[in-house]
Amino acid sequence: MIRKLFSVILLIIVAFVVSGYKKPHTYTIEAEKNAYFHNNLGLNYMQDKYYYAAIQEFKIAISLEPDTQASAVYYNNLGDTYMIIGYPNLAEDCYLNALKLYGLNLQYYINLAECYKRMGVVQSRINALDIKTNPFNKVLKGLLLIESGQKREGIIMLDEFCSAEPDLIITGGIKSYLKNINK
Repeated sequence: MIRKLFSVILLIIVAFVVSGYKKPHTYTIEAEKNAYFHNNLGLNYMQDKYYYAAIQEFKIAISLEPDTQASAVYYNNLGDTYMIIGYPNLAEDCYLNALKLYGLNLQYYINLAECYKRMGVVQSRINALDIKTNPFNKVLKGLLLIESGQKREGIIMLDEFCSAEPDLIITGGIKSYLKNINK
């Protein structure tokens, strides 16, 4: 009797082990991966000159990850798309949001300066920037001075920023920019 009971229990255990039972897979939604996917779709649409689709994809990417450093890239890409289709006013907001989320990328400042140039408001933005309250305004002001034709003053402003903030990530980019602009 005990032998039969032991055989039945062993048979059940063996059947369960070799049956291949697996815990069902549960799907998890990861906004980060989806945002990255939509950003890449937007870049592909932008490359293929489907600007409306690119804009929509960048907006989806931003909505999936609204307040992260990655979304600064998405805002920048959206701004680039608006610049390509001739809407610098819309691009300005995108570039400002990119800088708000990650202010250590020189390309965002360069894009914003170009945007202001296309809008025709470079001089008014130069006058409005307060470099005492925010040291990063020196970067934008230097770039705007260069855009306005005041190359010497702009270079001095950027060089002062590099001297004051030698350890920041953006400083290396500014130094490279200054080397290229002097050639």
